[in-house]
Amino acid sequence: MDTSRIPAPGAELISVRIGDQAYASDIMALRGSGGWAAAAPLPHAPAHVLGMMNLRGAILPVIDLGARLGLGPAEPNSSSVVVVAQIGEVQMGLVVDAVSDILTVTEGLIQPAPDVGSGESAAFVAGVMTTETGIVSLLSLDHVQPADTALAA
Repeated sequence: MDTSRIPAPGAELISVRIGDQAYASDIMALRGSGGWAAAAPLPHAPAHVLGMMNLRGAILPVIDLGARLGLGPAEPNSSSVVVVAQIGEVQMGLVVDAVSDILTVTEGLIQPAPDVGSGESAAFVAGVMTTETGIVSLLSLDHVQPADTALAA
């Protein structure tokens, strides 16, 4: 497990749901959230890029987080949530099914993710944790949008 990607004890994580699975990310990388509104298409964008939208005056690229994680494309609807994340120098919207919880990192909470023989899986999942509601995967948002194809809105 790459401990440089693991938040220190006391850090807060925000938990989101994609389908039946929970994912968490450092709350400090998130800038807010809003409801889903149809995104304007971006020509020649990768399949996981739903387009761009105006969220509180900022034009942001919108990523289908489930599709980006290899979980299949989402069908965003009025109950979907767009979480605004700061990834490197770029702010982008990440479409999820729900924002579900705020978790506080404690000593030993985060464990290594199982080795499934896929470097791509390891790039996205920094670790896993067990909560009373089930297994939560800790996402490394740096890999949501690869640096060589980063969208600048």
